[in-house]
Amino acid sequence: MDNILEKIREFADHAHGDQIRKYTGERYIGHPIRVMEICSEYTRNRLILATALLHDVLEDTKVNKLQMSEFLVTLMDQEDAATVLKLVSALTDVYTKEDYPLLNRKRRRFKESERLQDIPGDAQTVKYADIIDNTIDITHNDPDFATVYLRECMNILQKMTKGDPELYKRALQTVKGNMQKLNI
Repeated sequence: MDNILEKIREFADHAHGDQIRKYTGERYIGHPIRVMEICSEYTRNRLILATALLHDVLEDTKVNKLQMSEFLVTLMDQEDAATVLKLVSALTDVYTKEDYPLLNRKRRRFKESERLQDIPGDAQTVKYADIIDNTIDITHNDPDFATVYLRECMNILQKMTKGDPELYKRALQTVKGNMQKLNI
């Protein structure tokens, strides 16, 4: 990991603070690091890798867009910082339970999948890696919820086809393989 990505990892780790992964009890930062590592098997684009490390920060921490932008411009030029912020923002759920309390999970996830089909291809690439890491974790640790989650992922992947084509295939294979494992 180069120096800029290391500083971004530290920022994300600090932002996530004491958060832990639901099923494993590991520090939350392990997930964004794995997402970045998956992406790095398909691209060396630093902006995509930075996005992977930051992909859950706006959604799951108190860090806001201005704070993230101010941090990023200390590491990269204004245009690159704006690109990373745009990609992270695109990956941040809009249809949350807090903002849409009258919509049930199924409806919120459907609206989210509709939104995700229009996000930039580089953001979709990160989402593929996110789906891969989450699918493995959830299928292994919560097979009951995995039946719901895997269907949601399949719906997302069927609509979200502008990212890296090889990583897209891997995400599809991961979801399908885990669906077969659980006889879905």
